[in-house]
Amino acid sequence: MNMIDDGPKTAIAAILVEQNSDLVIGEITLPESLEIGQVLVELRYSGICGSQLGEIDGVKGPDRWLPHLLGHEGSGHVISIGPGVKHIKPGDAVVLHWRPSLGIEAATPKYQWGDKTVNAGWVTTFNNFAIVSENRLTAIPAETDLKTAALYGCAVTTGFGVIDNRANIRLGETVVVFGAGGIGLNIVQGAALAGARSIIAVDRFANRLELAKSCGATETIDGSTCDPWARLNEIFQHEALDVFIDNTGNPGIISQGYSLTANHGRTILVGVPRTGADTAIHTLPLHFGKSITGTTGGEAIPHRDIPRYMALADSRSVDLTDLITEIEPLAGVNGLIKKMRNGESAGRCLVDFSL
Repeated sequence: MNMIDDGPKTAIAAILVEQNSDLVIGEITLPESLEIGQVLVELRYSGICGSQLGEIDGVKGPDRWLPHLLGHEGSGHVISIGPGVKHIKPGDAVVLHWRPSLGIEAATPKYQWGDKTVNAGWVTTFNNFAIVSENRLTAIPAETDLKTAALYGCAVTTGFGVIDNRANIRLGETVVVFGAGGIGLNIVQGAALAGARSIIAVDRFANRLELAKSCGATETIDGSTCDPWARLNEIFQHEALDVFIDNTGNPGIISQGYSLTANHGRTILVGVPRTGADTAIHTLPLHFGKSITGTTGGEAIPHRDIPRYMALADSRSVDLTDLITEIEPLAGVNGLIKKMRNGESAGRCLVDFSL
């Protein structure tokens, strides 16, 4: 164990105390020492992902770990390291991510909040100081903009990874992206970089669709003003749809998207359905080249893909700042979550711990 002698003793955190309720802002006490493979990080920015909304809503069922901390994409600086840590050092600028990478998968930390123990996973980012497993951190150049770096913890690596590792888009193919939130926008951007000819973004919020156009969507469909399936069937009655990517987790959308793709088409499931939600598909085409597959974080390997995607963004002048549409201090996290739910926020919401 490494005692945290000169570091912080407490942190301010947004705590999930009860499902389907607002997060509670509170001061938590950090453990006195770092275990093998643990790293103490000072957060600068945290993104908010749909996965956190799912945790709050209990889409995977009752939560056995309450109260606990949330957040799985962020950026910051390393304060100190525990025994055995080799790939991260104090002072490093880092991306915090939920996909495992190089280094030790450490024991998960436990914090104190009054007389309660607060649980945490291998990474949390809704707290200004966090004890993170070494394998959930990737060091980045010191001069990197930490605001956009936070997006590489999930939104960018998942979006680009879906295109890179699952969709396998070939030059000139057609793509439908159903759901144009934070990850969906990066999928649109990745499809454009991969050379897709036609990229159709579908959503219920006009502000997201406008942002999708700036990310490379060649056409958008507003599901709040028309029947998106009627429009999609009209578009693809004379040509094949190569790739359908679902970000909603809605079983009906999944089955209709699968039906829309051509005999060689690929359906990629990014959104996660609620527990017990089943999808019905006609399986015969699967024997003749059609496919449907899920993805977990775009199968990204952070220590390999984060530097690669950062270099790609630099070389192609991809400006990720446009994807960040809301920034608030930690005290405003519930307001950001509300804006994500009602569609008021078009892109990614960030918590800025310096505010």
